[in-house]
Amino acid sequence: MILEHIAIWTHKLELLRSFYEKYFDGQSNQKYVNPEKKFASYFLTFDSGSRLELMQMQGVPEVYRDIEQQFTGFIHMAFETASIAEVDALTGRLRQDGYRVIGEPRTTGDGYYESVVLDPDENRVEITYQLPQ
Repeated sequence: MILEHIAIWTHKLELLRSFYEKYFDGQSNQKYVNPEKKFASYFLTFDSGSRLELMQMQGVPEVYRDIEQQFTGFIHMAFETASIAEVDALTGRLRQDGYRVIGEPRTTGDGYYESVVLDPDENRVEITYQLPQ
């Protein structure tokens, strides 16, 4: 089996779509709108074939979360790059563009070089490179 897609509720639909297109090369479909439910969404497709669904609907409440703390449930998504230099470059570009880096680039104990940034909704996004074994 493969993971086909994950979904995120947002109140910043266009901003999130633009973020994942600009920094992670997501290819968006046409916006889907259901006026009766006041629902709108985009599916972004990535080079791997996996997809991210961004959804917006009136009445969906904000969630309380402290980005400094861990919690149960969905915690992050990760995008793999082709090199350590790409992790560093993308992390630097996001920082320069005003996005918060909450995990500086580093080598992990499980064989990755990675950083962690926050998207416009403060979802954690890992930028990774799997080190050769």
